[in-house]
Amino acid sequence: MEETELGQLYALARDAAHPAGAPARPCPCPVGLLADRDDGTVVRHGNLVLKAHAPDGAPGELRSRVEVAAAPGLRTVLLAPLPRPRRELAGRPLTAWPYGVPVDPDAPDAAPWEEAAGLLAALHRTPPPPGLPPMRAPVKAALAVERMRRVAPDHPGTATVLRAWRTLPDPSRPDGPALCHGDFHLGQLVRAPHWRLIDVDDLGVGDPAWDLARPAAWFAAGLLAPEVWARFLGAYEAAGGPATAGTGGDPWARLDVPARALTVQTAALALAKSTAEGRALDEVEHVMIDTCARIASLRTELAPPAST
Repeated sequence: MEETELGQLYALARDAAHPAGAPARPCPCPVGLLADRDDGTVVRHGNLVLKAHAPDGAPGELRSRVEVAAAPGLRTVLLAPLPRPRRELAGRPLTAWPYGVPVDPDAPDAAPWEEAAGLLAALHRTPPPPGLPPMRAPVKAALAVERMRRVAPDHPGTATVLRAWRTLPDPSRPDGPALCHGDFHLGQLVRAPHWRLIDVDDLGVGDPAWDLARPAAWFAAGLLAPEVWARFLGAYEAAGGPATAGTGGDPWARLDVPARALTVQTAALALAKSTAEGRALDEVEHVMIDTCARIASLRTELAPPAST
């Protein structure tokens, strides 16, 4: 977001946080930029968070997703929006939310894996309302690959990621009847005062296995400890999560394709971002590229022989 628009967003957050009149300057409230990406800019003013969503989204779909977050039956699962008037800033829809304390990235042993699993299971068990759009996880994987093709066509890792991508079925149609988050990772949790899922931009109807795909992909790549993965998946299944139901004890029958897609998505974004920033891949990014190479190799070996 441009500096002028960011200043306006801060001012709108200040006004929304003090509807009865702004306090005398300087305001004592904590203020900060929480995120500034292509898909949204988020600022904090005191106990309020104001998000400017992407300007190229569908306003009707965003409204329906925010309405789901406001549903009384999901108050213990999703962080509920604040009842502020909807406005736009430079064509970008705005939503307001309570501030919540995020997961501490410097305390991995305290990460709320079991709590996250319980929240996902509860979300997936909730019947989606009529008219809710599809969740966007599969689409985001395809968009990441297109971004890599556009930004890093000559990077030596691009061909590896594309070979892994070609092992996947068409991910553009997220078949499934469940209410899904669409972009789950630990950064989508805040404590306010209890753990809640945040960021409904990708929420919708689809296959709940996609919400388990990122931790599954990290486990398969060796980046998530087996005992942590076991805790997460065990808590999800114990809470009645439907993503792995009916697999006869083999969760990968449902998780394999989404996990491979999230591996490709992560690797593609790593190549695109590192190329745009003119830097080398970091250690984790290298691991995801190497995992794509293993996916491509294994899937080629498992593929049935071509008919003659």
